[in-house]
Formats: sequence, structure tokens, C-alpha cells
Amino acid sequence: MKNKFLLLGIALTSLAACKTASAPQQLMSVKTQKNISINNELKNEEEFVKFIEPYKQKLDKEMNQKISHTNVDLTKQGDNSNLGNLLADYTFEGGNEWIKTHLKQNVDAALINIGGIRTTIGKGDILLKNVFEVMPFENEVVIVKMKGADVQGLFEYYAKTQVNNPVSHLYIETKNGQIIKSLINGKEVDPAQDYYIATSDYLALGGDNMKFFAKGELIATGIKMRDLFIDYFKKAPEVVVNSDIRLNFIGKK
Repeated sequence: MKNKFLLLGIALTSLAACKTASAPQQLMSVKTQKNISINNELKNEEEFVKFIEPYKQKLDKEMNQKISHTNVDLTKQGDNSNLGNLLADYTFEGGNEWIKTHLKQNVDAALINIGGIRTTIGKGDILLKNVFEVMPFENEVVIVKMKGADVQGLFEYYAKTQVNNPVSHLYIETKNGQIIKSLINGKEVDPAQDYYIATSDYLALGGDNMKFFAKGELIATGIKMRDLFIDYFKKAPEVVVNSDIRLNFIGKK
């Protein structure tokens, strides 16, 4: 019983630490406490194991459910990775569906960050847990309304960084760090036109140094990106892979 409370204490401490990490730092008093030894005795706490077993079984059953299938490995490697393109397309489609319903507009393009895709999905059945592994964060879809003149900052960002952050309905071609061609939906950007770009709240707020979004108007959708990806995987019994060229960094070092 003593060990059960010790484990619960550790769990509560971990949760508190996670919450503290994102909160402003505060000064606190530190008191020296007696060290508690964690050893093999923790494995023998049958009462605790029995307590959590029903929850574990329920979670395992849910996480191991099949939601789709892929005939190829879905990876994040390369400037036009199939998994990156797929998730960028899902972001575009989900954002477009939302804005049509709520604002009677259309999304013009989408981009996500490659760092937000944490792992790959192997060939075969796609399980619910695979999507949680790929996208463990609680990011939400945000649509940024931007003037065409300000979208130039997006293209300049890619030309400067040469990073393979996945895009949808965008084509960016550079040569030795200079923009050669930049298209939205296959067309050159009209400086006077309004464009709606679907992305994550993390990037919309300047994450990964995407400061160009600051010139736009942020429209919150309230849609969790992971939930969106799960929904779209469920809609497709067999994943259709898109490995077309969207980012073309000529002379990339």
C-alpha cells in the first residue's frame, strides 16, 4: 500500500512538472526532504496493478484499433516526403472545410512544420496509436488571412532556410537560396488579393521563426490537428500517397 501511494505521488509530481513547464517561472522555497529509494519492490504492488489494469486494457484496445492502411512506408525524409505532403493536404482539406462552413471562403494553401511530425508510419495497418506517435502535441489548426504582398515573406522564409516544412497547394522553387518560382494553386501571387493559409497555432504565432505570419489576421478554428488527421485517415481505408514536387531547392547544400 505504501508503494501505491508512492507511485501516485510520482505520477502527480510528473503532471505538476508538465504544467509548470509552460507557465511563467516563479520563485519558490526549496526544502530538503528525505530521499526515498525506488527499487524492485515497486514491481510487487499487486493492488496498484489491479487498480490500473481495467483502464490499461481499455486504452490499449482503443489505441490498437485500425483506422486505415498504407501499402508503402510513410516517411518524413526528403524535401517532399510522402507523410509530410499527406498531413499538409489533410491540414488544407480540414481548414478548407471549416472556413467554407463558417466564413464562406476557401483556403488557398497550407503548411506545417516537419519538426511537428515526430516519427514515421510503417507499411501495413495504420493504428490509432500511430497518429498519436506522429503528432503527440495539442496543436490546433489556425487559418491566417494575408495580403498577397505579405505572402512574399513566406517564400523568402523557405528560400532562406531551405527547410522541408511540408506544404499543400504551394510550389516554391529556389536556386542557390534565391526565389525562382512561387505559386499558390498553380498561379502567381496577386499582391492585392487576400489569401487564406491553413497552418498550426504554433507556426501562426511565430514558431520556427515564421515571423511572416505576424502580418496576417489569425482565425482560430478550434480543431485539434491530431483529431483532424485521425478523421481523414478514417475516411480513407487505403492511404493515397502524394509525393509530387512542391519544394524544389536547386543547389541546396
